[in-house]
Amino acid sequence: MLIPLFTSLLSLLFGLNEAELVFAGDAMMHQIQIDVAKQDDGTYDFSEYFTAIAPWVSNADYAVVNLETSISKPPYSGYPCFNAPVQYVEALADAGFDMFLTANNHTLDRNDRGLRATIANLDERHLDHIGTYTNAAARDSVLPYIKNINGIKFGFLNYTYGTNGITSRDGTCVDYIDRALIATDVAAARRAGAEIIVLCIHWGDENRMLPNKPQRDLAEYIKSLDVDIIVGSHPHVVQPVELVDRPDGRPQLLIYSLGNFISNMTRRDNRGGMMMRVVLRRGFDGIVNIVDADYRLVFTEPYDGSHNFRLQWVDKSEDPRAGEFARSARAIFDEHNVNITEDIP
Repeated sequence: MLIPLFTSLLSLLFGLNEAELVFAGDAMMHQIQIDVAKQDDGTYDFSEYFTAIAPWVSNADYAVVNLETSISKPPYSGYPCFNAPVQYVEALADAGFDMFLTANNHTLDRNDRGLRATIANLDERHLDHIGTYTNAAARDSVLPYIKNINGIKFGFLNYTYGTNGITSRDGTCVDYIDRALIATDVAAARRAGAEIIVLCIHWGDENRMLPNKPQRDLAEYIKSLDVDIIVGSHPHVVQPVELVDRPDGRPQLLIYSLGNFISNMTRRDNRGGMMMRVVLRRGFDGIVNIVDADYRLVFTEPYDGSHNFRLQWVDKSEDPRAGEFARSARAIFDEHNVNITEDIP
């Protein structure tokens, strides 16, 4: 503890920039979640969802979540075509989330109208978002997406493997995984001044706790582009995390899958996920690097007839299924994680 404290004091003394980021996995909205949240007056209340984890999220300088549902007009629906009320986004924002990732396989669940409505609802609330765009011109106006966080310039990118066979019919734009496009976007972000590039990607096999070969191959390609942080989603289960040094010695973080953030998925390994905390600092040489990274496990406590769905730190949950989820996740991490430790609150 003395070394991080000492370096933090030096950073304050010499005015070195530092930023703490938090990443969360798949924010789902199944039908029972919608039904339970509906109030007598027709509004929706998700205020219980994030009470336990909100202080930790809000304490970060910037927090990112994968929004895996349309936010459009009623009727609202869960799987297989997700569409949630706007109060869900407001609850996530109230919990401290700043950036909403929208490139995932459910982004066109309500077709082009749903995609545009989602963007409009996020824009109306002045919330950052990337991954989908109302048209190609809008994409060109947004990217490169550069965010100045405590004096550090971050470039954010977001891609998905597909959209469940639904395609745009009137010009909306989804960022699909394409190696040439990714290389072009990364280069553009660097030219625009990005010191750190965060690439969030929807990939892999559902319910598989180890990355498949296409994931691993694509990860190596993205790493070769000198991307600093790769954040994976889609499998709905956690997958390993690696913090390794590049040839020049600078750290590079790869998160294969954060797993679910909150959902009503009921398999053991679907009931929770991890949240990743990453601290970056400008060194005395002026270069920004990852100086700390760890994760916390979260568990979704389902509706019990009294309380709404609630996200809880896994070891603080009284639900016995939280322990089952944690043992499975930790077994994977103990064997496959590289240079990453768990932060147990």
